[in-house]
Amino acid sequence: MIFNSFTFLIFLFVVLILYWNSNSLLRLKILFISSIIFYGFWRVEFVPLLLFSVFINYYAAKKIHISKQKKIKKKYLFLSLFTNFGLLGFFKYFYFFYNNGLSLLNLIGINFVPIEINILLPIGISFYTFQSVSYAVDIYKGNVKPVNNFTLFSTYVIFFPQLVAGPILRAGEVIWQFEKKKIFNLKDFKIGFERIIFGLFLKVVLADNISKFVDSGFLMNPKLMSALDVLTLSYLFGFQIYFDFSGYSHIAIGSALMFGIKLKENFNFPYHSISPKYFWRRWHITLSSWVRDYIYLPLLKQKSLNKSEGGFSQNLISLKLSFYTIYVLFITWSLMGLWHGASWNFIVWGIWNFLIIILFRYINLINNFLNLKISKIFSWIVTLQLVMLGWIFFRAETLSIAFQMINSLFYIKNWTFITMRENVYLITFFTTIFYLISPYFLNLFGKLQSISPHYSEILKNVLITLALTLVIIYFKVTSEFIYFQF
Repeated sequence: MIFNSFTFLIFLFVVLILYWNSNSLLRLKILFISSIIFYGFWRVEFVPLLLFSVFINYYAAKKIHISKQKKIKKKYLFLSLFTNFGLLGFFKYFYFFYNNGLSLLNLIGINFVPIEINILLPIGISFYTFQSVSYAVDIYKGNVKPVNNFTLFSTYVIFFPQLVAGPILRAGEVIWQFEKKKIFNLKDFKIGFERIIFGLFLKVVLADNISKFVDSGFLMNPKLMSALDVLTLSYLFGFQIYFDFSGYSHIAIGSALMFGIKLKENFNFPYHSISPKYFWRRWHITLSSWVRDYIYLPLLKQKSLNKSEGGFSQNLISLKLSFYTIYVLFITWSLMGLWHGASWNFIVWGIWNFLIIILFRYINLINNFLNLKISKIFSWIVTLQLVMLGWIFFRAETLSIAFQMINSLFYIKNWTFITMRENVYLITFFTTIFYLISPYFLNLFGKLQSISPHYSEILKNVLITLALTLVIIYFKVTSEFIYFQF
């Protein structure tokens, strides 16, 4: 069941009716059962695996909390981590390590005949694994207390609006919302509905239509691409994945809000960032903050922030660029890339982000030492170019194709011709302009609200109606969200 389908909209409508027409005791059970049904629509045989993971984490967390000895606490923490990462490793990374292992053996002269094994990746496993891990670790550290209600904990892990692709939840930020007695709030319900419409607009109107040009472009022979073609495709896919994933997040946050549950924001105009550091404070915020708190800062032996705010530390510039700091960044970003997919493409994409972060950190250190000032516009332009080029590794079919595309940028002759149709370049240009002016439009709209609430409400309703009309027109063609595969 995908968000951009009539099945989901009907499902959401039915669950909302049942939820708000039930008493507080039943509401939690309705969310739990509906989340199971939602997941079962994809592959019902994976529901037991999901519940097994939930039970182990529920049981381990309680044992961690009541145990007096640190050794026993570590034992149950290990049980949780082994279960979570064991399942994730088997289903998501078995083929990757198996095939690379065979290739390595072949290089040293040991030949094995590959065995055909069919392993299907359970949808959403990367997301509910991270939520379960953070829960166990936070209890081990004493940051949160375990819940004694299995249904409550299960609903936190498998809450259907965010089950498949986030935002990644933190127990301390959201569990209390599920057990809190709620009164129907028409304003929140309306805002949630509007965010669903906006999310669908981003997905079915923008992302899905851009995807046609992206798919055909990346099927081209990279040797025949011009430098402008490569830049255009990097921008097109950069906007496709942004509209696609932020669209999902809007629908997830909007759906949750209609149940009275407030989830953390996951995007904040990331392509307006003036450095890679700020980009990751604005892109997939709940993931970058999770990686910061549970991988990056622990490896640096610094205290976790325990906040779903993006970025990899409070003040990256203040950290000395020691060998160990660089090493930790490299490990963190390699794992970040691997989390996105079991492929060398994703690992190299992670390393690309590591390199541009290191580049900017050195530049900042030099600026501070020499007391220089670099234009924010210049810094933004460089950041945008480097981030967009990084998406080539994310999207290209093979690592070889990605490097060929990047390589074409370094030959002057490749800047003298184009191979794609002119409308592709025009679409890329206007999409870029549309994106860049959108936050300024929102600022003007905010000022209009304070000056004339009545006219701002009329304008908002007109825009929502227009967005809904376009969604209905393009709703015929449905495709999965890009992050469903992660």
